[in-house]
Amino acid sequence: MAKLILKTGRERSIKNFHPWIFSGAIARIEGAAGAGEVVDVHDSDNNFLARGFYCPSSQIRCRLLTWQSESIDRDFFKRTIAAAQQLRRQHISSDTDAYRIVNAEGDGLPGLIVDRYADIAVMQCNTIGMEIRKREIAEILMTEFGLCGVRERSQGAARREEGLQPASGTLCGEVLEGVVTIHENGFQFEVDIHDGQKTGFFLDQRENREWVKNLAGGKKVLNCFSYTGAFSVYAASGGAARVVNVESSSPALEQARKHMQINRFSSSDDDFVLADVFAFLRATRQTYDFIILDPPAFAHHQREVDAAARAYKDVNLQAFKRLPPGGLLLSCSCSQPISPDLFQKIIFAAASDARRRVRIIGQRSHAADHPISIFHPEGRYLQAWLLSVE
Repeated sequence: MAKLILKTGRERSIKNFHPWIFSGAIARIEGAAGAGEVVDVHDSDNNFLARGFYCPSSQIRCRLLTWQSESIDRDFFKRTIAAAQQLRRQHISSDTDAYRIVNAEGDGLPGLIVDRYADIAVMQCNTIGMEIRKREIAEILMTEFGLCGVRERSQGAARREEGLQPASGTLCGEVLEGVVTIHENGFQFEVDIHDGQKTGFFLDQRENREWVKNLAGGKKVLNCFSYTGAFSVYAASGGAARVVNVESSSPALEQARKHMQINRFSSSDDDFVLADVFAFLRATRQTYDFIILDPPAFAHHQREVDAAARAYKDVNLQAFKRLPPGGLLLSCSCSQPISPDLFQKIIFAAASDARRRVRIIGQRSHAADHPISIFHPEGRYLQAWLLSVE
């Protein structure tokens, strides 16, 4: 097995269980190390530190899997996935059959994301180490979870940086065309695991949807960037007086309409608005008691932060103008490069320009099935801020 020897003084983050080793921390490589192969990491005095997957084409040269001298084999993946599932058993309700099984670094498996939708799993392999082993992992998932099939939907910048092309298709078992019907906290949703956003559904917002449900009673709710209307279903179940969906995708908006119907909540044609949210908020003169802003990621890289900050400020500014005194705003960001501190500054600037007094009622992040390693804060991407406007 090849060894990565670190430069003097560069072992501290590894000893603190951070799972990434950047190219600049490596002094030399002893032995042949191919892309996706397992390598040992040693400090400058040749002491063993950890073991992980090597990638010569990425700035993150090694993604660590273990800090012990243990084999990275089928049993390793089986044990690690079983430990991830044990955590979920403590947090997923019995009337929910859609949740994240593996959350990459948060579950000790960098580059691997697995979402469960009823009896189907959708896998994303974002590193070459996981790419090489994806069929073996799919077989483990099939056996351990009694699934009908495992589908792959691997794409994005992380794969490109590891020299990988997008990949999709059935990895194991049988995955039928069409939607998969799931249940979340007793509600029913149809998920497009083939072409929908992310792996088909925004599982990370489950607990924030419950938050909305508990606050929506008697309120006129505006769900911006509504996608397939999951927030709207929860708002309606909480007794909202009316729920208006604004979405730029016609198929997503039609699915939002269907989700209201299959969960037996009444709505009218005027409650589904096909429009750009920025343009809609500028044009409307109506006010809403509760506005939900859950936009797609405006920034995926640090170089996009300035433009993203302007977009977040603009959409929050317009939302503040559409809220009466006492109104609520749930403002979300799923842009990993936007830190909580920066997001608060953006909201501050939007509130100031709107000439509104705003208080922070609460802050939340991912649902419990999207754990974040305390040693890897980069794993946090989702922010949800509940704000009261005076």
